[in-house]
Amino acid sequence: MREPDPRGAAVEARDLGLKGPRGWAFRGISVDAEPGSLIAVLGPSGSGRTCLLLALTGRMRPTEGVATVDGLALPRQMSGLRRISALAHVAGVTDLDPALTVEEHLRERALLQRRFGGSLRGLLRPRRERAAQARARIDGALAAAGLDPETLPKGARTAVRDLERLQVLRLSVALALIGRPRLLGVDDADLKLSAAEREELWALLRSVAQDGTTVLAVCGEAPEGAVTVSTAAPGRQDGDAADEENDEVEEAADALAETGRA
Repeated sequence: MREPDPRGAAVEARDLGLKGPRGWAFRGISVDAEPGSLIAVLGPSGSGRTCLLLALTGRMRPTEGVATVDGLALPRQMSGLRRISALAHVAGVTDLDPALTVEEHLRERALLQRRFGGSLRGLLRPRRERAAQARARIDGALAAAGLDPETLPKGARTAVRDLERLQVLRLSVALALIGRPRLLGVDDADLKLSAAEREELWALLRSVAQDGTTVLAVCGEAPEGAVTVSTAAPGRQDGDAADEENDEVEEAADALAETGRA
């Protein structure tokens, strides 16, 4: 088993599969990615891309095959994997409240990180010191996500409903990075983005990976230089897409409850 790497999480999988009550969500998946890699998960809608994302971040339990992430073996060490991974832009898991402002989301996440992700010693530090550390985490995450609140219509007081799609994605990534994860999972990364916005997105995720956080992104088209993984099943018929999509949504829904408990 590979030792954990401080630069990010190495991701290795062989013949990984996940089967639920409605059949296989995905099967036969193999990955070999070094720490700090940008991994693109490809496949038609309904082919198990989101389920694979959740499995490799410790939110869904694989049925067959072997996998290690940052030296943590699946499924035996799923709880440990959840502690070193984070999710962004995953419907039903990381949804942002459209009525809350950017600053409110950031403060809430920083408080949760301090309360549940920090040490007891950190909680006992003076209030001013804790506030300064939280601000530093927020500022660092915003910089890494390329989101400058000063450029928003009302600055940090801009409500989420007033953000553009790419800005929402950047905010979701920033919130995930507050916890300083070794692995970041991003769902539907390039969905409904223009060509120019997709270039911005991949520049952002490459930057996050280069800074040391391995990035696992579900997408419609992989960027150049990414480690690619496909969930497309051999012999799949286009007419099966609707049924497969329904199956994936239902399978993912089962995982979301588990993710919430985690």
